[in-house]
Amino acid sequence: MARTVKGTLTIEGQEIQITNPDKPLWPEVGITKAMYLQKLAAISPFLLRYCRGRLLTTIRYPHGVEGESFYQKNAPEPLPPFVQTYLHENINYVLLNGLPELLWLGNLAALEFHPSLHLAGSNLPCEWMIDLDPTLPEEPRIMEATAIVGDVLSSLGLSSVPKTSGATGVQIIVPIQEGITFDELRTVGQFVGQYVTEKFPKLFTIERLKKNRGDRIYFDYLQHYSGRTLAAPYTPRARRLGTVSTPLTWDEVRQDVSPTEFHLLNIEERLREKGDLLQTLPPQPIENVIRHLKPQGKAVSKRKG
Repeated sequence: MARTVKGTLTIEGQEIQITNPDKPLWPEVGITKAMYLQKLAAISPFLLRYCRGRLLTTIRYPHGVEGESFYQKNAPEPLPPFVQTYLHENINYVLLNGLPELLWLGNLAALEFHPSLHLAGSNLPCEWMIDLDPTLPEEPRIMEATAIVGDVLSSLGLSSVPKTSGATGVQIIVPIQEGITFDELRTVGQFVGQYVTEKFPKLFTIERLKKNRGDRIYFDYLQHYSGRTLAAPYTPRARRLGTVSTPLTWDEVRQDVSPTEFHLLNIEERLREKGDLLQTLPPQPIENVIRHLKPQGKAVSKRKG
């Protein structure tokens, strides 16, 4: 059935057709498509910072979060003239470089934005992310686990910023200098993951198979790699409460804040109050940790770039 065009938005000189603006996307919290586009526009300076120039995967929910969904890697057709793409391994990825592209995707009910961990045309990571992935549907220990990993990184001389995934997990982000490789970061990730797993065996696991994890939190250092994705900072998530992947302060982590506290209905207020917490940290001296691990026989790839 053809969609009925309800109107157009003109954004930065580009016309975007808006269909079904009254469609409920998050019905439990009353967010329609029109409201969603308004929220996307409000958070766009923050979300775009971590998507621009990267290979974008979206998750689309044509009938809202309670309907069916699908991953979209190839750029959807018809493609507006203002949308740039990048061909990588036979996939024509959208480059989410500006607000017109964001609202165009929002109108297509793209509710989640998962960029590559490197820029298009590069094999070098933009930052380092550790993914703490609960095995249980509800995990009351996730902030306890996050604080432990943050303390371990601090003991290695690395400051970091935790962020909710917007779902059940947490990612811990370490800004890095350009030139570090994914393989080097995996070496450090494996070192930290093995350490916390040995020290807190009832809390953490590095077991890849979910069926073998029991109730432990998966310390995932493998997902951070070329060709893979993690939820962008400030991406909405297709959860019933309209949660948003939100950077946290370490005080909030230690106060056991709930990831469900950060959502599309209050994210603007938070950003006005705290700004982008990820921008508070300069690149961290992870090279020192890499150098320390090399004599221990760890496989560290030759630096590129």
